[in-house]
Amino acid sequence: MSQAIDALAEIFSWIGFGVGALLAGVALIMYLFDGTWAPTRAVVEDAPDGRLVRWFDDEAGVGEAYLTPEQVHRIGDADMADIFVRRGSRNRMRLTQGSPAVRAVGLLACGMLALGLIALVTSLVLLFVRG
Repeated sequence: MSQAIDALAEIFSWIGFGVGALLAGVALIMYLFDGTWAPTRAVVEDAPDGRLVRWFDDEAGVGEAYLTPEQVHRIGDADMADIFVRRGSRNRMRLTQGSPAVRAVGLLACGMLALGLIALVTSLVLLFVRG
């Protein structure tokens, strides 16, 4: 029975550290491709196709984007909203500075690394308890 626990701890430590490192690399690449998002204040308007936000960018241009249903729900009936816009683009905006996809992959990587660490500590404790 103790050999099975040792084997499971070893397997989980390798899987945790391997998959965690791989996902951390993927999260880093996703973060780099996500680009730079700048905070700005936008005017929220009702348009024929839905709610629309308009803002001035740092190059004195006007950007605009239609809100998704989830964004409409988060903004509510406000006339102004704090948003984040992609530098160099006049039609990309979001309500959070960080990407939710990057955050999800990063949290998954942290969880897998924690699994690997817990399995490693378990393996070491069992090694010294029996020895």
